[in-house]
Amino acid sequence: MRSPPSQPDAPVRFWRIAVMTAFTQRGHCLPVKPIVIGKMEERTLNRADLADRTRAELHAPYERQLAPLGHRAMSELSPNLGEYILDIGCGTGQTSVELGEKVGSTGEVLGIDVAPAVLEVAAEKAKSCARVRFVQADAQVYPFEPGLYDAAFSRFGVMFFTDPVAAFINIRRALKAGGRIAFVCWRSLEENELDTVPLQAACPYLPPQLEDPSSAPPFSFSKADKIRDTLSAAGFAGIEISAHNEEVGSGDLDSMLELTLRVGSLGKIVRENPSVRPLVLRPVKEALVARDGPKGPQLNAATWVVKARSLT
Repeated sequence: MRSPPSQPDAPVRFWRIAVMTAFTQRGHCLPVKPIVIGKMEERTLNRADLADRTRAELHAPYERQLAPLGHRAMSELSPNLGEYILDIGCGTGQTSVELGEKVGSTGEVLGIDVAPAVLEVAAEKAKSCARVRFVQADAQVYPFEPGLYDAAFSRFGVMFFTDPVAAFINIRRALKAGGRIAFVCWRSLEENELDTVPLQAACPYLPPQLEDPSSAPPFSFSKADKIRDTLSAAGFAGIEISAHNEEVGSGDLDSMLELTLRVGSLGKIVRENPSVRPLVLRPVKEALVARDGPKGPQLNAATWVVKARSLT
């Protein structure tokens, strides 16, 4: 096993590198674009496809981790029987199915996501839900039927738009006058133990990364002011933004370890640099053992829960 760097400031240096670049396609995928990653791994990969396939494969433990966070936003939306609801960045479709149960046989749910593999899982989940359907598309530009929907919901699917104001304008146009929106998004990486605990454990072994953290999509709504300004510019009012902290996990220790090494901030690095996995496996496992309990390892998730109404 490779030894950690010997320089006195190495942990600080590697932590800075990790925080700068260890960001996840959690809850949604970036537009497909081949890129060159990592000096250690001299190859071109399609990161969006890789993240999509990983989320599809690990949908069960990933769902256990995200479900309580999404339920908080869903309760703020308060779906009613007979309503038509959009599920933005629906992923593997569990939230769409749950919304479908709430709107009943006279309502309808449209789940939209850009990622094909997770939508295959979603379609399988929704087989018995006649009023739930899915479309593979970008919600920023998709031609929704104007004024059809009573509400829009998202669990970690609204942070990836190339033009957030344009995206929310498009979503607002799909809503009826006074239509509701509710979503949950991540606060900063530094506030999320789901990211910091495994990164701190692994950082001495991580390769140099080449990306600019200022454009990291999962945390693009980490500032409440940006959320408020975006929604206001898009024509929403009655904007309420609440900070929420909750310890979550994905099951037992082995389940949490596998998810951490394949999804999330550290998971992104390991996915794209597979040779790192054997180096970080032991320290990350030790960090998770320290947080293990009756429900398995639990780490804090720091989110914003947001709700608003369309002005028109």
